[in-house]
Amino acid sequence: MNRFYFDYNATTPVSGEVLEAFLPCLNEVYGNASSIHHYGQAAKQKLEKARSQVAHGLGCHPNEIVFVSGGTESDNLAILGTARGCRKTQRHVITTAIEHPAVLNTCQQLEREGVAVTYLEVGGDGVVDPDGVRKALRPETVLISVMHANNELGTVQPIVEIARIAREAGVCLHVDGVQALGKIPVDVGALGADLYSASGHKIYAPKGVGVLYVRGVKAVKAGTVDLFSLEKRGNRSTVPMFLAPILYGGHGERDRRPGTDNVAGAVALGRAVEWATENLAAEAARISGLRDWLEGGILEQVPGAAVNGRGALRTPNTSNIRFDGVGGEAMVIALDLRGFAVSTGAACSSGAVEPSHVLTAIGLTPEQARSGVRFSLGRYTTIEQVEALVAATRDAAAHLRKLSPAYHAHV
Repeated sequence: MNRFYFDYNATTPVSGEVLEAFLPCLNEVYGNASSIHHYGQAAKQKLEKARSQVAHGLGCHPNEIVFVSGGTESDNLAILGTARGCRKTQRHVITTAIEHPAVLNTCQQLEREGVAVTYLEVGGDGVVDPDGVRKALRPETVLISVMHANNELGTVQPIVEIARIAREAGVCLHVDGVQALGKIPVDVGALGADLYSASGHKIYAPKGVGVLYVRGVKAVKAGTVDLFSLEKRGNRSTVPMFLAPILYGGHGERDRRPGTDNVAGAVALGRAVEWATENLAAEAARISGLRDWLEGGILEQVPGAAVNGRGALRTPNTSNIRFDGVGGEAMVIALDLRGFAVSTGAACSSGAVEPSHVLTAIGLTPEQARSGVRFSLGRYTTIEQVEALVAATRDAAAHLRKLSPAYHAHV
């Protein structure tokens, strides 16, 4: 059986050019980048080149890039570090109801620590209203955390407008860009983000490496704990933020994140960002065309299908479609048996019995939310694969509906 992958939002294969950069760091340039001898300095050079590549892709200075283990750690460092580093006795954080669990669960931890959190609702198109952010602000607000692109719907959030509101209020803005980097243009300066999270395995680098961009960071001392404060840059307003560490150990990443540097992972991520930046426009146009072909074919050939979040600006590769009378997990299994890998949403939430929190947040009933399937395309997707997927989806939906008395009673 031929097998085709349509779950690029969950993870991606390591690309050829990334693998070529990555492998020598395992058995040739294997020194500890903190060591002062030849092997260590060779590794240090590789690490700093990778930092420059990532910085160029994000539109920032290399010193503003902190290498971490992935998107989850990046989100945790940004959110926990900001909230815990704030000197206010009362603290408040604003986020949205459609964030990834790496953000939502971290905010729930803050609530257990006594921090107030506001979870903003979104519209039926899956987009947060910037005015809702403004209305949620309090004198004790220390952080706004809003994703750049949603992992289930692909909807792109109005980050520039939210950043303007955050600057006016003197509040730090964190953006989870894990599903945005490599799919849509990312310039952290133009966006106005103070903190920006990204992950390697979403853009054809290995798992286990990510970054946190921290705007204009400089180390300061506060008692026995190293904190970080943002500097003023040009005519941009200063945000009174301190970023406290969440891990303790050595002096890695200029005292920002302890641990022996993952040089191989950083090199792979640097090359992946470089390739994504150079090929972004062409790939986005190609993949969006395939995505539109997929949606058009399914809507034409499968009665009772609807695209969730269709009216909003979306990343070019993501389509979330619900099928009346068909459970999303049943569709995933049926398509897998036909050779196609798709999903019902976030990979880290697979197996959950609850309907998608993203789909219920946009106003779907629990039954409708359970019928949602996410199709995410990528670098190796072809028109032939898309056409085959449309046919397989049509057949799978028809087969599953034959087995569903509830569907026939409904129609």
